[in-house]
Amino acid sequence: MTMNHALRYGSRTLALTATALGVIATAVPAAAEEQPTAEQIMADCASGEGKCSFNSPELGKAYLGEPRQVSELLFNCTDSAASQSMSWADTVGSSHSVGGSVTVGGGIEGIITASVTATYNYTWQSSHTETSSFTVSVKPGEVGWISRAQVMRQISGTWQTHYDDPKWGHYHWFVPDTVTGPAPNGTDGKHSAVVVKSRKMTADEKKLCDGGSTENNVFTRSR
Repeated sequence: MTMNHALRYGSRTLALTATALGVIATAVPAAAEEQPTAEQIMADCASGEGKCSFNSPELGKAYLGEPRQVSELLFNCTDSAASQSMSWADTVGSSHSVGGSVTVGGGIEGIITASVTATYNYTWQSSHTETSSFTVSVKPGEVGWISRAQVMRQISGTWQTHYDDPKWGHYHWFVPDTVTGPAPNGTDGKHSAVVVKSRKMTADEKKLCDGGSTENNVFTRSR
């Protein structure tokens, strides 16, 4: 038997042993078509087929997310400053680095929640909604709106499959992932921020003040 033949034979033997032990495929040579994508693994985790666990979760420091508009726009077509109470609503969801969002009530959400709760006694939520009202004041010829920034946090960990039968040649596959989602107000001393913003009307927006029911009036328009 030549040395090349011995190496190929040895690789096949090692691959069979790895399959039986459920070792991740990157530990042994494998053909490209035998390697699943991260998206395929996550789909099996979400459906329950993979019987997945989210191992060794690590909580990152909380931070304030990017502010975004959460109300309608308030236009002031009058010659004096105007104020009006406006309602706002904001829903912030979660996403993960392997791609896609974390569905509320889905399999992924439940696995992350169980893992983080068991490790840190921390209540993780994939989505957070807040509603309220705020008084918006705008100068003549300006547009105002309400903006909000949500406290966010990242959780890093590794997904592991536990297939009943080998899939893509193995029982266990491992996918590193970082989940980004909303955190409770006050986490690590960070607090969500709600602020009123305003700017001058654009040329097209000024045309809204030229006639009709909006002339010399204060009115709102959707975002």
